[in-house]
Amino acid sequence: MSEGFSASFSREEIEAIRKSLRDEAKFGSDFMARLKRVAKRIPFAGDLLAAWFCARDPATPRRVRMTLLAALGYFVLPVDAIPDIMPLLGFTDDAAVIAAAIAAVAGSITPEHRERAKQALAEF
Repeated sequence: MSEGFSASFSREEIEAIRKSLRDEAKFGSDFMARLKRVAKRIPFAGDLLAAWFCARDPATPRRVRMTLLAALGYFVLPVDAIPDIMPLLGFTDDAAVIAAAIAAVAGSITPEHRERAKQALAEF
């Protein structure tokens, strides 16, 4: 991991973590509802779910969790750089954000997270 992941948290980061913990239940239901609606249309649904399971894993370092939650938040937010209703292009910005976040924290997403994602996708 980069040196930035081992540094102390700033006051703003601590407040963001506290806020995310308060909002986690609503965020989780929004994320899962949105993913269920579009999972069959996007090729990176498995990556989204693996990132979600990694972010929810208590063993995952906080900075990794925050990185993944930020990327997952971009997927959930209704305001996008490219609107998701546009055919072919709509989810490209979401895919790029998720890919960048996963690349930044790749060592933290375990085979167990990926297996849980695969099982969850099979249930959609």
